Parts: sequence; C-alpha cells; structure tokens
Amino acid sequence: MTMILDAVLAYFHFAAIFVLFAYMVAEAVLLRGTLDAERIRRLGRIDIIYFGAAMAVLATGFLRAIFGMKGPDYYFSWWPIYAKLATFIVIAAVSVIPTLAFIRWRRMLERDPAWKVPAEEQRKMRRIVMLQLHLAALIPVFAVIMARGIGRST
Repeated sequence: MTMILDAVLAYFHFAAIFVLFAYMVAEAVLLRGTLDAERIRRLGRIDIIYFGAAMAVLATGFLRAIFGMKGPDYYFSWWPIYAKLATFIVIAAVSVIPTLAFIRWRRMLERDPAWKVPAEEQRKMRRIVMLQLHLAALIPVFAVIMARGIGRST
C-alpha cells in the first residue's frame, strides 16, 4: 500500500507542477501580444489558476514528503528541500507584482473601456513572469540532487 500511495502522491505532485508551468508559460505568451480587453481578462483568469496550481504543488509536495516512501526524515534533514522551498517562496513573492498589475489593468479597463496597458509596463510584467519561469527551472535541479542523494552525508 505504501508504494501505491507514494506513486499516487508523486503523480499528483508532478501533474500540479506541469499545470503550474503551463499557466506560467500562458501568462508569458499572453503578455507578448497586444493586450485588448479579452486578453486582460484572460490574464486574470490564468493567474487565478496559476495560484491554485502553486498551492497544489506545495500541498502535494508536503504530502509526498510526509507520507511518501522516503519519509520526512529523508527530505527535511538536508539542504535540497530548503533550496526548493526558498526558490518557491521567491517565485511566489515575485508573482505578486504581475498579479496586482493584472487586477489593476482589469479595473482600469472597467472604468475606461478605451484604456490601454502602457507598453513599458507590459514589457516589465513579461520580464517578471519570465524571471519566475527561469527561477522555477532551478527547482527540478534541486529535486534531482535530492532524488539521487547527491551530497547527502548519511
């Protein structure tokens, strides 16, 4: 039963990670083009799903660490898990900036349907989303180190 639970938790964790990356990429792609009213609304919806996926990644990761075959002692006794968590927290903190911008953009559009996102602000939000993507690409490196036991003293 433990192997089945471990496999199920791993599956849900990986699925959540794929959804997270997909919606991060979707934000980056939408921020490349012209931002009309529909795209601004879509960015808001995508950002909500992105947040949900991030929470799912966090929840399934902790469930996997606690109830998975290796157990919490394996994960929480050395640095890669903390590097993964720190990177995740930095990404979460950075993601607040585009989220607030998307909310503001939608509100500006509701007040004035002719309003347009300033080009420089759009470029800045895209750079921030790309930064999130690049930081997120570090997390699997820490996961591989952890899975292989590289640098583990015991």
